[in-house]
Amino acid sequence: MINDPLKTFVTVVEHKKFSRAAEELYLSHPDVSSHIQRLEEELGTKLINSSSNHLELTQSGEIYYRYAKQILRLHDKAEKEIMQLSNEVAGTLKVGASYTIGEYILPFVVAEFAAEYPKVEIETSIGNTQQIIQAVRDNYLDIALVEGEVHYSDIKVRQLMEDEIILVVPNQHPLARIPIVTSEHLQDQVWVLRESGSGTRAFSDRLFEEWGINVRKSYVFGSGQAVKQAVTAGLGIALVSRWIMRKELNAKELKSTRIKGKPLTRPFYLIEPENHETSEALEGFMEQLLALTSWRKLGKREIDI
Repeated sequence: MINDPLKTFVTVVEHKKFSRAAEELYLSHPDVSSHIQRLEEELGTKLINSSSNHLELTQSGEIYYRYAKQILRLHDKAEKEIMQLSNEVAGTLKVGASYTIGEYILPFVVAEFAAEYPKVEIETSIGNTQQIIQAVRDNYLDIALVEGEVHYSDIKVRQLMEDEIILVVPNQHPLARIPIVTSEHLQDQVWVLRESGSGTRAFSDRLFEEWGINVRKSYVFGSGQAVKQAVTAGLGIALVSRWIMRKELNAKELKSTRIKGKPLTRPFYLIEPENHETSEALEGFMEQLLALTSWRKLGKREIDI
């Protein structure tokens, strides 16, 4: 078993109380204190400052906690890989994603997972954010990734990454000649929008309201692919994820125009049913997913394709 004081230390930090850590680890309060004291003696530094109602990490404690989490995670991974030598993970995993993630990111995650767990059957479902959320609530999906906000108590939600939203315009559009556009430039434009229920549409609607943008006319399409084709054809302008426009921007089929101010971003979320029964396949998929949350690897692949 991995070093007990290490696990005790991480549990204390995450629960912010010695007593709660003791309950979870089935240890006495003095045992927990002894584990922390042993670590501090080995390291020759104070890790935790605590009082009767408050716990605070020292600077050394913050550093040690970061590495302790990595050690525990690697230990768990090593145990699983060793177990897989004699007992391969199998079964079926149902994974869902909203359109942007499902069409441009999920295939790479599934490919990585399939290479490591070849005996797991994977069924994928792609829809707009609200459709995928409902499928998770109905326990039809084991796990899903969405780009819109989730406000349901029966769903576990974890933020994975930040997605950049960009303004794309046809090459011949007047805005294509403006280096930096302002909210005034966006007034009374023709917009190409996603359908209601889409995370991208919710983002656009919220931005229009915040900036007081008047939409002269709009065309609504049910997928990111259709939106970018409509913009390329000159139908209007659109706010879209940079993920779906990589190839078109590289090929100069349309123009990305900078909006004044900070880059527009939104979170991508990992969601699953609150009381869903876990499995080795699901744990393996989540581990693979969390290992790729920097998405640098995925981004490079997307550009190269």
